[in-house]
Amino acid sequence: MNPSSATTKPTRKAAGAGAPALRPQADRRGAILQAAQRLFAERGFHGVSIRDIAQAAGVPLALVGYYFGPKLELYHTIFREHAAYLQARLQGLAQAQAQAAPDELLTEIVKAFVLPVLALDQSADGHTFLRLLARGMSEQLEEDRPIIEELFDPLATAFIDALTRAQPGVQRTTVAWCYQFALGALIHHVTDDRIQRLAPGSDAEPRRHAADLLLRFIAHGITGACAASLDVRSR
Repeated sequence: MNPSSATTKPTRKAAGAGAPALRPQADRRGAILQAAQRLFAERGFHGVSIRDIAQAAGVPLALVGYYFGPKLELYHTIFREHAAYLQARLQGLAQAQAQAAPDELLTEIVKAFVLPVLALDQSADGHTFLRLLARGMSEQLEEDRPIIEELFDPLATAFIDALTRAQPGVQRTTVAWCYQFALGALIHHVTDDRIQRLAPGSDAEPRRHAADLLLRFIAHGITGACAASLDVRSR
């Protein structure tokens, strides 16, 4: 017997052998955000744990807290990471108010409100985020309130201000309701695919192809509701 072979110790297995491979370090922050966004969109804030997120992202549990702190901060970070589309809407709104002819102002305001959302919806990540946004807007949990007040209430105020100027004589409360109805139509449009069941033979990508119809629906809906309000007040 070779003496050296007699004293050779069994090779120790690598730490974590048999466990799922961890994601490379450079990808971990983004992987956590993507996994959290998908899980929150599917299950809601209270249906997801930090452990669920770590497992879905392929990262150590402690790393979620290292990058984002508590679960609520991670949740809010997802919304802040997508804030660029909100800025695009505000820029479009400013351009509409500065450049649109009076008879085109309302249409251009509606385009500024709708088109950046439809652009966001073109990517898988953007569509998942919009599903999460729809859940947050409809449920309005206590956890949603701070981020809605931080990001979305100022946006709503800016659009309601612009719509009020575009509909002179209409009470701001009426315009605010019109904004809420427009928001509901837009969010439903980008998150619900039932049109393929309700109207068999519809396009394979109904949300994209119905964009013009959505724009007209919102613009004419606001015009009609505001005109009816003025008519009622004049009686």
